[in-house]
This record gives sequence, structure tokens and C-alpha cells, in this order.
Amino acid sequence: MKSTGIVRKVDELGRIVLPIELRRTLDIDIKDSLEIYVENDAIVLKKYEPTCIFCGSSKELTIFNDKNICEKCLEKLRS
Repeated sequence: MKSTGIVRKVDELGRIVLPIELRRTLDIDIKDSLEIYVENDAIVLKKYEPTCIFCGSSKELTIFNDKNICEKCLEKLRS
């Protein structure tokens, strides 16, 4: 994991501010969703990108019963 040297305090509601430099570098815009992971003793934030529940593709997604399914997997299910 690469250190940025940036330190932020957690406010009384448990929030932190992601510096604009990081948001620009990682293409994180206002209202974007972030996934939160725990790896060992570290908290990892990652920009959320929906993927197919079957194959992991992020292209041509359709939502079915609140699940993301790509066109290829949808065709396989239909046959």
C-alpha cells in the first residue's frame, strides 16, 4: 500500500474528507459510491463499479431483482 502523507481527522459523526487531489486522481466525483473493505488492520476505500453477479463483467449490465446481470449471462440464462 502506498502512503500519501495526507492525514485527516474523523469528525463527531465519523466522517472524513477525501482530499481533492485524491478524488481527481482516482476519478471520484460527487455522489459516486465507494466500497469499504477491511484488509488486516487497514480500511480500504474503492470506487464502486457495478458488475455482473455471475461473471464479474461491468459491460452492458441489466438489473434483474436488484442484481446486475450482463447481456452475455442473460442470454445464457434464457437458453
